[in-house]
Amino acid sequence: MDKSGHSVAGFLEGIHPYDALPPDELARVAGSFGRRTAAAGETIYRHGDRLDGLFLIERGTVEITDLNGVRVSLLGPGNSFGERGLARDGRAMTSARALEDAALLLLPAAEFLRLNRDFPAFARFFDRTRPAEGRPTDLATLPVTDLMTTDPATCAPDTPIGEAARIMRDRGISSLGVVEGGRFVGIVTVRDMSNRAVAEGLDPARPVRDVMTPRPQALPPTALGSDVLHVMLEHRVGHMPIVEGGRLLGIITQTDLTRFQALTSAQLIRDVALAEDLEQMAAATARIPQLLAQLVAAGNRHEVVTRLVTDIADAVTRRLLRLAEDRLGPPPVPYLWLACGSQGRQEQTGVSDQDNCLILDDAATAEDDAYFAALARQVSDGLAACGYVHCPGDMMATNPRWRQPARIWRDYFAGWIATPSPEAQMLASVMFDLRPIGGAVSLFGDLQAETLERASKNTIFVAHMIANSLKHQPPLGLLRGFATIRSGEHKDRIDLKLNGVVPVVDLARVYALQGRIAPVNTRARLRAAEELGVVSASGGHSLIDAYDLIAQVRLEHQARQVKAGGKPDNFMAPAELSDFERSHLRDAFVVVRTMQSALGHGKGMLG
Repeated sequence: MDKSGHSVAGFLEGIHPYDALPPDELARVAGSFGRRTAAAGETIYRHGDRLDGLFLIERGTVEITDLNGVRVSLLGPGNSFGERGLARDGRAMTSARALEDAALLLLPAAEFLRLNRDFPAFARFFDRTRPAEGRPTDLATLPVTDLMTTDPATCAPDTPIGEAARIMRDRGISSLGVVEGGRFVGIVTVRDMSNRAVAEGLDPARPVRDVMTPRPQALPPTALGSDVLHVMLEHRVGHMPIVEGGRLLGIITQTDLTRFQALTSAQLIRDVALAEDLEQMAAATARIPQLLAQLVAAGNRHEVVTRLVTDIADAVTRRLLRLAEDRLGPPPVPYLWLACGSQGRQEQTGVSDQDNCLILDDAATAEDDAYFAALARQVSDGLAACGYVHCPGDMMATNPRWRQPARIWRDYFAGWIATPSPEAQMLASVMFDLRPIGGAVSLFGDLQAETLERASKNTIFVAHMIANSLKHQPPLGLLRGFATIRSGEHKDRIDLKLNGVVPVVDLARVYALQGRIAPVNTRARLRAAEELGVVSASGGHSLIDAYDLIAQVRLEHQARQVKAGGKPDNFMAPAELSDFERSHLRDAFVVVRTMQSALGHGKGMLG
C-alpha cells in the first residue's frame, strides 16, 4: 500500500464504523478509496445525480440540502454523505455543496454495498439515517412570512373613514394598515368600521385615526404560525400585523389560516385561554406529553417542539394571572411576572418544574406585598396543579426574596456581579435566563440591558461564570463509550439533561454575557455568538450541530416513553440507540467538551 493508502487507513481507524472492521479488511478498504477536492461554494452533486460512491469528509465543511433547497445538515471531518442514494437506486436524494475548501474520500459504490452486505455492524451504522425530503408543513411550524399577505394595503391616519371603507370594499380586503411617516401606527378593520363608525353614526369625513386600533398586537417576521394562532386566540383578534423596525411587512388574517390545519398545541392554547377554572386548565396540560410525542413523531426539530410546549406554559401562566386578578382585584401597582429556567429559555420538554419571579413597580409599599404574595401563591399553586411542580430550590415568586421592586432587583444583580460568591454565580446563572410572561414588560427592559453591560465589563465575574459553566461535563467514558450513572434508580443510564443539554446551556449563557446578547434561548444565543465573533464560525457550527443532536435525542427518548405508556424523564440507556446514533451522540459530546476546554483556557473558540 502506498503512502496515501496508509494515510487513509490511519484516518479510518478513528471513525465509526470503519474502526469496527477487522485489520486486514480495514487495510483493503482504505486502498479502495479515491480522493476528490471541492472548492468553497462548489456543488459536489445535485438531487437526482448518479452517485459514484460514498463520500467521507477528510477536511472542510459540506452543506446537505433537500430537494426544496432546505438545509438538512452541516457536515465536517469524519462525516459521510450520499449513503441513502446508494442504498436506494444510486441517485442522490439530496444535494451537497462545499462551504469551504474540502478534501473528500470516495468509497466506490460497489465497495459500499459489499460492506453493507458482509458486515452487519457497518450496515446498521447507515440504516438509521433520516429522510431528507421536505416534511409536510403545518401551521404551527410555518414561518409567518409564508402565511402573511405581503405588500399590505395601507392608509394615512388622516384618511377619511369613508375613503378607507371604499378602499377595503374595492380591494375585497378586511383591514388596512395605518402608516404615518413610514411607521406602522395602527390598524382599521371592517369590524372597526361597523362597531366604531357606522354604529356610532360618525361622519364619514372624520379621519380614520378616530376608529382605528392604535399600536395593536404585532409579531416580528421571525415568528412561527403557532405564534399567530396563539395570540389570536388569547387576545381574540382576527388580524395580525407583521412588523419589523416599525415597518409594516404584512398582515395575517383568520382567512389566511383557514387553508392550514391547526396543530394540537394551538388547540391546547385555546382550551387554556378559554378555561374558566383550574380543573379545565389541568385537563388541557395533561395532554402535553402526548402532544410532545406527536410533534416528535411528525419529524419536528427540537427547537420547534420545545417552543410549542413552552407556549402552553406561557398561556397557562397568563390565564392564571388573569384569574388571580379577577379574585383579588386590580393590582395596587404595575408588576411583571417572569419565568426563568427552561420556560424562560423556551426550552420546556415533557418534564418541567416552575421557576419564576415578580418585579414590582418601585412605587410598591410594604402593604402592597400582601396582594402580590396572594397573587404569587394562586399562580404558583395553579401551575403546580397543571403539572409544573414547585421548584425544589424555592426559586419562585412565592418566596419574598424573588418578589421585589425593580430597584431591589437592580441591587441584587449589582451585588452578584460585584461579589461573585458560589451562591451569586448560581443565582446569576438562573436569573440571566429571565423572560417576561405577563404584566408591565417595561419593568424589565432597562434592567436587562444594564445588567448585561455591567456584567460583561467585570472580568472577575465573567471568570467565575466561566468556571461555574464547566461544572457539568458531558458523559464521555473510555474507549469511545459513555460514562453512565453508577448506582441508584437510574444506574447505567445517561442524564440527558444534566450532562447533555445543560453543559451547552451553560456555555451559551457565558457567550451571551461576553457578547451582551439579549435573547435567552440557547440556540438563539449560540447563533448570535457565532455572528458576533464570540466563537469562531467552525466552533459555532459544530456546537450548534452538537446541541441539536443532543436535544433531539432527549426528546425522542421522552417520546418513546410516552408511547410506551410511561412518564417522560431525562435518563436514557445507551442501548436504546443504534450504533449509528451512539457514535454520533458521542461525537456531539466530544464537541461540547472541546468547547468547554477552549472556554476554560480563555479561547472560547474552536477551529
